[in-house]
Amino acid sequence: MAAAGGRSSARPRRRARTSLGLAAAGLALLCGCASTSPVRAPVGGGPAPAATATTPRPATPATAAPPTATGVTPMARSLPLRLRVPAIGVDTAVIPLGLNSDGTARVPPIAAHAPAGWYDGSPTPGQTGPSVLLGHVTVGSYGDGVFLRLNRMRRGDRVMVARADGTVATFAVDSVRTVPKSRFPTASVYGNVDHPALRLITCGGTRVSGGGGYPDNVIVYASLVAGS
Repeated sequence: MAAAGGRSSARPRRRARTSLGLAAAGLALLCGCASTSPVRAPVGGGPAPAATATTPRPATPATAAPPTATGVTPMARSLPLRLRVPAIGVDTAVIPLGLNSDGTARVPPIAAHAPAGWYDGSPTPGQTGPSVLLGHVTVGSYGDGVFLRLNRMRRGDRVMVARADGTVATFAVDSVRTVPKSRFPTASVYGNVDHPALRLITCGGTRVSGGGGYPDNVIVYASLVAGS
């Protein structure tokens, strides 16, 4: 998902404070590859306050929400700290990803053992709406990325996200898709949904030689099945 200069060419739009959804936008998310079209500042609400995994922003108190159509009650806001995906051997820290000063979207660092990242313009995992987590498939000369095996996930696989308030949001995979970056499904990834959802995204396809990156994106769609 790496982009030149730490940028992503996905175009997630930040959530307006009064909206549950993210407006549709254009280009593919680049995971572990060079960027050709940096993302400018999204339209809508302003940047969220800065936060780090070591000094998480406190959870916002919220009135208990009614259960969704799936029968699972949405969780209050709380920052994600750790991601576990047993089916593919993932157990990693999660860091928040905001925007660079020039308005381009940040990605996890190109470094050994780079963690996954949570796009902080999306809901926190367990809240109503699509929470978006990004990870590298490869990290340059450092080798394999945290989401190397993301395309091996299957319907029903569990994904657990440990949160700053001490709770764990558990999701079940609904589907796994590999799509060309030129046809990135922005609306289905970032758009409104009526239940707590999760998106895990990385690069896919056969790596292009000469530093050309990857032609596709792998996207895992999942829904909350338990919060504790």
